[in-house]
Amino acid sequence: MAEDVKGDQIRESVREHYAAAARQVKVVKPASCCASSGASSDCCGGNSNGYTPAEMAALPQDAVLASLGCGNPTLLAELKPGETVLDLGSGGGIDVLLSAKRVGPEGKAYGLDMTDEMLELARANAKAAGVANVAFLKGQIESIPLPDASVDVIISNCVINLSADKGAVLAEAFRVLKPSGRFAVADIVVQGGPLPPAVQQAMALWAGCISGALGDEEYREKLSSAGFESVETETLKVYGREDMPEEAGTVLGSDLNLDPGTRIISAFIRARKPAGPSPR
Repeated sequence: MAEDVKGDQIRESVREHYAAAARQVKVVKPASCCASSGASSDCCGGNSNGYTPAEMAALPQDAVLASLGCGNPTLLAELKPGETVLDLGSGGGIDVLLSAKRVGPEGKAYGLDMTDEMLELARANAKAAGVANVAFLKGQIESIPLPDASVDVIISNCVINLSADKGAVLAEAFRVLKPSGRFAVADIVVQGGPLPPAVQQAMALWAGCISGALGDEEYREKLSSAGFESVETETLKVYGREDMPEEAGTVLGSDLNLDPGTRIISAFIRARKPAGPSPR
């Protein structure tokens, strides 16, 4: 019961954070998901994280401004015409719109988000972009509202680390992927050791991509336990103290120091569902 309460608290903290970010788009450029307004850091955010100027210029400004990710999973996924792709935690829709263009009119791009404000923004961005082969679904990434074996590719951009039940997320991703389907996400990962307890407990940092980050080996183990194979990780950026959110100084003070050898990184994470029947 206590774990359920904690999970609900984390989910509500994340929901409030991203609802505020969606509302902020109309009035001022939002901060990244790991920094509050006015911070110079682009930890887990920054609108140039792997997106080319041409890609950003071709999208509605609000989609670019609402980008709160840590990479460009649409490149990582190597999407092909005619494929069906699902973005877990789609936010303002930047990766869904880019995916829709890559899979073409014969393909389909779904975005899944739990925040009404982000869904409203994403649908408006799709309309402004004139993209028809998209659909934005309301729901939680721990319980994906799509049938078994219904998508070719799952992408996500600095969202899975926000979940309190990552095992459920990965099991659901495995379920909805077709045989040989691809898992290709950008996420925040810890290398070399666990995060300090103070960081893990801070609600202010759950919505900032830090506290919920898995260790890289634990991420691999959870993917394998869910049934995935061919797991690969690629480091995109190593984050320092200056990349942490402003809230960290208030909540944690000096307790945010990491043990020697421990690093917080953004990473591309790839895996594949086996070609045959589910091994489970």
